[in-house]
Amino acid sequence: MGRGKIEIKRIENSTNRQVTYSKRRGGIMKKAKELTVLCDAQVSLVMCSSTGKFSDYCSPSTTTKKILDRYQQASGINLWESQYEKMKEYMEKLKDNNEKLRREIRHRTGEELNGVSINELRRLEQNMESSLKTIRERKYHVISTQTDTYRKKVRSCEETQAELIRRLEENGLNQDYDMHDHDREYESALGLAHGGGHVYAFRLQPIQPNLHDNGYGAHELRLG
Repeated sequence: MGRGKIEIKRIENSTNRQVTYSKRRGGIMKKAKELTVLCDAQVSLVMCSSTGKFSDYCSPSTTTKKILDRYQQASGINLWESQYEKMKEYMEKLKDNNEKLRREIRHRTGEELNGVSINELRRLEQNMESSLKTIRERKYHVISTQTDTYRKKVRSCEETQAELIRRLEENGLNQDYDMHDHDREYESALGLAHGGGHVYAFRLQPIQPNLHDNGYGAHELRLG
């Protein structure tokens, strides 16, 4: 028993409508590919679903633009004229906006103010004051931030300097202790070398202090 004929009308159920669209879209795509292979035809197929999903197919031997150009030649309809007019209007709007912005920049730099009305001058003055206030606030913020950063750097350098001084002082004390220990060891060694006898210390003193002060180095050997 054959399948009953389906009435061609809009499917009210959205789910069934989408399922039917997907199935039939696949069938149309398959037929377009078969026509391309079997008949060496040039096919361009464009579809948009009710949800806005776009699907297309074009024969490998051509492009969609070539198909549209051939359609224009055959039908005598210019498909790009309306689009060209829209682009032209959009270009004119861009030119007007560009000219307004350039004129605004010239006014802000104090140029071409002869034909400006008093209201426009007041508005321009208010805008300049507002801009100047914003710039000053930003400048003070940057200065404050940089000042805090430099203060932190100075504080860090001072702490580093104090730490280095502390280490140098500790190293100096340790060196003094080491020198005293070395002197005691040297005296003990002298005592052992002389059989444990007395240890004599000798001291050089200048005979003439003035010569010593002048750097001549005349000294007298005395027993300490």
